[in-house]
Amino acid sequence: MPAVRLGKNHLRWCDECNLPVLESMECPLCGRPTREVEITPPGDARPAFPHDIELIRSVADRQHGEGAGLALIPDGHPVILNKAPSLDRMDEIVVDGTAVASLRYDMGKGWVLINRMQSAMRIAPVATKGIVFCEDAAVPFVQDSRNLMAPGVTGATPDVMPGDEVIVATSDRRAIATGSARMTAQEMTDAERGMAVKTKWVKPEELRSSDRGYTWEQVVEANRTAIEKRRDEAVSFIQRTIAKHSDKPAVVSFSGGKDSQAVLLLTLDAGLRLPVLFLNTGLEFRETEEHVRATAERHGLRLIEERAPVNAFYGNLVHFGPPAKDYRWCCKTNKLGPTVNAIGKNFPGGVLSFIGQRKYESEARHSKPREWVNPWTPGQTGASPIQSWNSLHVWMYLFLRKEPFNVWYTRGLDRIGCCLCPASDLAEFETLREHSEEFRRWEEYLSSYREERGLPPEWQMYALWRWKRAPQSIAQEVERVTGRKMSDLTRQKVPSEKGPLAIRVQEGYSPCVIGYSIEAALSRPIDIQRLKGFLIIIGSKIQEDPEGQWVSVNNITVYREGSIISKANVEKDARANIDKLFELIIRSEQCVGCGLCAARCRQGALRMVDGRVEIDPDECIWCQDCLGPCPAVNFRVTEEEEL
Repeated sequence: MPAVRLGKNHLRWCDECNLPVLESMECPLCGRPTREVEITPPGDARPAFPHDIELIRSVADRQHGEGAGLALIPDGHPVILNKAPSLDRMDEIVVDGTAVASLRYDMGKGWVLINRMQSAMRIAPVATKGIVFCEDAAVPFVQDSRNLMAPGVTGATPDVMPGDEVIVATSDRRAIATGSARMTAQEMTDAERGMAVKTKWVKPEELRSSDRGYTWEQVVEANRTAIEKRRDEAVSFIQRTIAKHSDKPAVVSFSGGKDSQAVLLLTLDAGLRLPVLFLNTGLEFRETEEHVRATAERHGLRLIEERAPVNAFYGNLVHFGPPAKDYRWCCKTNKLGPTVNAIGKNFPGGVLSFIGQRKYESEARHSKPREWVNPWTPGQTGASPIQSWNSLHVWMYLFLRKEPFNVWYTRGLDRIGCCLCPASDLAEFETLREHSEEFRRWEEYLSSYREERGLPPEWQMYALWRWKRAPQSIAQEVERVTGRKMSDLTRQKVPSEKGPLAIRVQEGYSPCVIGYSIEAALSRPIDIQRLKGFLIIIGSKIQEDPEGQWVSVNNITVYREGSIISKANVEKDARANIDKLFELIIRSEQCVGCGLCAARCRQGALRMVDGRVEIDPDECIWCQDCLGPCPAVNFRVTEEEEL
């Protein structure tokens, strides 16, 4: 997947001291030059916690035998993880100043160690599993062709199966390549032709390792100057911004995550004691709620906690169904609503909010300024003191302050948000399944929904509810793992397509996705093919799903089961589009056969067939004169009447 550079890579290393260094071209301990650590963009690296190290070691032991994990990560060495682009989750593992390997989560497999040459050289001497031996004479061929052919194999550990990540080594256990097995161990040794291992890393390298280790407390102390320099600049920004907006009260927006906690501490460093605003979505982890309250109490700060209505999420599921990455209605009900309420009640004249936003988090946040007017909350001005910080800056600052942080970071999460966010990956869900009561409740709902809609177990197992329209890469991976098409696993047995139609709408600027969007849900399924004919009235560029599950026009997508998504740069356009669309849905579904619209069509594109209006797309000129009075539209059942 493509990598995007969102800022400068600030991770450097002193090879003499074996010390991670923030920003400085010279080692703060020995004064020697440092070098930039090569990591995949965006380069938002973070410390590995004991849970992370234990996980990496356990995966290494599972793939290569007992002792492989300790050989990969020696005791006492600080480990840094860098999240890299992947279909689900992948972290580069930085030890002794180099990315030695990656830990990847694969659909259907779980965690897999992807060896590079550095990890292969560390593990090969002790490996009792996942290793293939080759003849010395085959080494140049492997390194030249990037593959190991069966005739060059002298042996392999019995566990090796096609698709396994393996290390290729000589008889004296000198690692020469890593890759993916294409045969079983027995086939490799018996076959006279064919590819045994598809290699990935083959370039010879010198092993980078050191006997010197550090605790994170020692790493932070060594980097104190760089951290304090960042702190002082952020404090200066906070003080300037407060003076600039002296006519407004100020708050710290605290989500319970590391970034907003760093901002809270920076305001204290600036000599301020601002109120803490916590927007409780009702979908927070219990530990997050406790952490927010404990932090405010520990520092003696006023806590303003605004909670979403009790049924804001679960009460709306009956209408909207599970949220998705491309159907985030929950952002409106559980984030936008409480935000507007909190600002309106507590700061009717406007407010300056210090927010833990960083450009390394996403392309959308990278493009935002350090100070901005919140488009979805009237009266709120946002400001981010840590806009240019990466994750290591944040963590080292928290470590320097010796500040307690959210316990979920020590359980494997690298971000804290709603416990069931559709933007989460399968790796996160595995962690939540083990530790979160809130997530287990969500899975109970998904089980009921799946059974009610006739969906297969894979729909829930692989969290396919996270997309209304999945990217092609995901659809291909699902088919590879399950042997079934994505459409077969997501097609729902929907309720009857009869009865009056009503619509429920959630609209606004999404706090999760930049831009104005409207998510809507119809009270029942519709005939997508019939609606498609009417969409020509509002736009000529119509797309449709070959499986007949959705149709889209003008940045509006309608799904057979009744879900609707409308996006636009301008609010009025999104609203106008959804209004016109609903009119067309009513006309296509509930035409009473009066012929008014056909009579208004001067082009003759509309005609009556068997008591219902039909449209000839070749004759339509998109004048929209037909969108006038219509009994089906004007006298439709409203949501309130239906309920």
